[in-house]
Amino acid sequence: MNRLGKALISGRVIKTAQCLPPAGADPADFKALADTLPTELDAVIVADNPDRIRGSAFSAAAMLCRETQASVILSMSTRDRNRIALMSDALGAAALNVEGILCVSGNHQSMDICPEAAAANDIDSVQFVQAMKKLVLHGTGLNGRQMEPELKLQVGAAAHPYMRPMELNLLCHKKKISVGADFLITQAVFDLEGFREWMDAVCALDLDKRTAIIPSVLPLTSAERARELQQSRACGPIGDAVIARLRNSADAAKEGIAIAAEMAAKLKGIPGVRGINILSGGQGK
Repeated sequence: MNRLGKALISGRVIKTAQCLPPAGADPADFKALADTLPTELDAVIVADNPDRIRGSAFSAAAMLCRETQASVILSMSTRDRNRIALMSDALGAAALNVEGILCVSGNHQSMDICPEAAAANDIDSVQFVQAMKKLVLHGTGLNGRQMEPELKLQVGAAAHPYMRPMELNLLCHKKKISVGADFLITQAVFDLEGFREWMDAVCALDLDKRTAIIPSVLPLTSAERARELQQSRACGPIGDAVIARLRNSADAAKEGIAIAAEMAAKLKGIPGVRGINILSGGQGK
């Protein structure tokens, strides 16, 4: 078990943060990415082209393995790679001391990322988690061939607390946990009661005992940005009170940080929550 695995089962609330790779190819921007990250983080999650075409998440993760003391988690999207590329990149990441793989489907390419692109979608995120767990535990690939001895990698997946009906929501996340997800990172939480309802349902099935549930908080920068997120459904519901605070503040970005900090403090007190993930821009200009 690597450092990330030990942190996940430690019983304490762990701290992670997602960063965006630079949109260009300047090596100085990749180097500067590490300087934006707090030193007390347990892990850094490198996003994989969530909003537009950016520099390689793989390259950014490799750089962060050298420049930061935190564990590095590489996001990998099934949208852009077939199973051959996914397994190949996972092996390469492990060789570079990446400690976790976050298996995601990825936002649809039509969402301002690159509408002209054809998606791979060779396997879905549940199948990707299952494939990664087989590789980690048994060293076998999707075709059953022996590839590697045991890998010290933790395998994670995304969680969407606000998807309804609740029965379908729980079935989706139960599948990810059943095939081996060591942790679930949620979308940004603004509706605390909706998240608490989901966590109550998760805990009623003892799913919180089988994986680490890590909700995300997102520091908003403006009321307009909050409205954009609402329309894109990239996060849970954002209440009118939050939007009013941003609109009426002399410094909306500072107010957004305060709102995120308040939410993080409340989330930590909810039974079953094992950590807090901060969604941030990093050097992604």
